[in-house]
Amino acid sequence: MRLGMYCNYTEKTAEFASRVGFESMELAVWSRSTVNPNITDGELARVMKDLEKRDIEISAIGCYPNHIHPDKEFAKDNQAYFHKVIDLAHRMGVTVIGTHGGNDYFKSIEENIPEWKECFYSYCDHAAKYGVKIAIENCPMVDVKTQFRNNLAYSPEIWEVLFGVLPAENLGLEFDPAHMIWQGIDYVQAVLDFGHKIFHVHAKDVEVRRKQWAKYGMFGPQIGNDKYRKGPRSATWCAGWDHHWRGRAVGWGDVNWPKFISALVEVGYEGNMDVEHEDKVFLKQMLAQLDISEEQDLINNYSTEENGLILAYNHLRPLVPPHR
Repeated sequence: MRLGMYCNYTEKTAEFASRVGFESMELAVWSRSTVNPNITDGELARVMKDLEKRDIEISAIGCYPNHIHPDKEFAKDNQAYFHKVIDLAHRMGVTVIGTHGGNDYFKSIEENIPEWKECFYSYCDHAAKYGVKIAIENCPMVDVKTQFRNNLAYSPEIWEVLFGVLPAENLGLEFDPAHMIWQGIDYVQAVLDFGHKIFHVHAKDVEVRRKQWAKYGMFGPQIGNDKYRKGPRSATWCAGWDHHWRGRAVGWGDVNWPKFISALVEVGYEGNMDVEHEDKVFLKQMLAQLDISEEQDLINNYSTEENGLILAYNHLRPLVPPHR
């Protein structure tokens, strides 16, 4: 198991990762990422060569749109782009793509399933031709203002149904324990139950702030969140991290990392573990100067904050089995 980080590629980030000791990367491949479907063969070869010389393996590429957004033209654009991402994975020789399940949040989960199945059947069929796996991350992407969810695949109950209606061998999970804690889900048991479907792992921690939780409850603050909204398609899900729970650097939150990693080893997980750094404590000064309106903005900037990533590496390195 290699220990790495989820980031937007830059030569500076690759140099930092190598210097710290990271051995893998999940590369963001959004439209504004350095590596994206429009990258030229020459530019891509330069990136691949740079990572190869640093002995950094590309464990996955990541793109997380709402595939079945209620704005169906927007959803259609997202789906077309994601098919290009699948082609990009083939160009790169990468075998895992991290994404979200999407959600038409004006419908129930059950009402979403037929559209979700049609969409992800096309992805899995396309990806299977290249030996590529689709790994759905379990972040609900809850908008704390409206309670809309941009990802339906956030709990073991729902995974069971999704994998039942679409039993594709190349459809699985990108497992993130942090999002299970604030939902009250047993993340260790989920690993044991769905180990055969875990294709990639995000290492992120979470701090549940009990004093705030006692006031706001599970759904977070509901008054005064309009300030977070940037546009008609943006979400205010980040606002919750300022209140009843917040992302933390690995080792600074509530995840029991020895138990989590032990469960991964027990189920035979052989992929990599990439740190998804989203700690606002370490990023406070940086965030004050940035306009964060989409997830790609988070990744493009969070992966440049070095202190939290170094802390995460130092915490995980003694716990993660070395790769063979």
